[in-house]
Amino acid sequence: MRHVGVLSLQGDVREHVATLENLGTHARRVRRVEDLEGIDGLVIPGGESTAIAHLLITSGLREPLQTLIDDGMPVFGTCAGLILLATEVLDGREDQWSFDALDVAVRRNGYGRQTASFESPVRLGDRGTVPGVFIRAPRIERWGPAVTVLARHDHGDGEHPVLVRQGALWGCSFHPELTSDVLVHGLFLNALQEALR
Repeated sequence: MRHVGVLSLQGDVREHVATLENLGTHARRVRRVEDLEGIDGLVIPGGESTAIAHLLITSGLREPLQTLIDDGMPVFGTCAGLILLATEVLDGREDQWSFDALDVAVRRNGYGRQTASFESPVRLGDRGTVPGVFIRAPRIERWGPAVTVLARHDHGDGEHPVLVRQGALWGCSFHPELTSDVLVHGLFLNALQEALR
């Protein structure tokens, strides 16, 4: 059985855990450095990116996680998790930091503030359509040549990537964990399984 950690410092932890367990994966809540032992991959959930970043430092998890990411551990970041993986945060606070791993530039709240949150179908190529829940979602405004765009969304001002992959790293602007659809998590787990072979 795959063991996937869910960073559990702040954000949509319970929803990610439930989705992973529905897919037959053992989900472990990661709050301390010891919780990283034996996991095959990690989900960094949505929430408030600066709050999660601060808690990563105070919990002592920042450096061990940086090492695991640099060593190629599969990681799936949704919303705030995408921001934390990005190489560039376009409108971050002065103290904003990231793991500088996924070659994308993201704009925090790129689709608007909380009151501008919305739901819209997102098409994943020939894999079908999933419900997209966008809550203070980051917008991907630049991506490097190693990044594969798996899904795009047009919010009235042109298409922007909303689900991307770079090797073992996955980033998602929306919240797949807030719906009953498990396709996005399933794709990540399938890739993780392939990486473990």
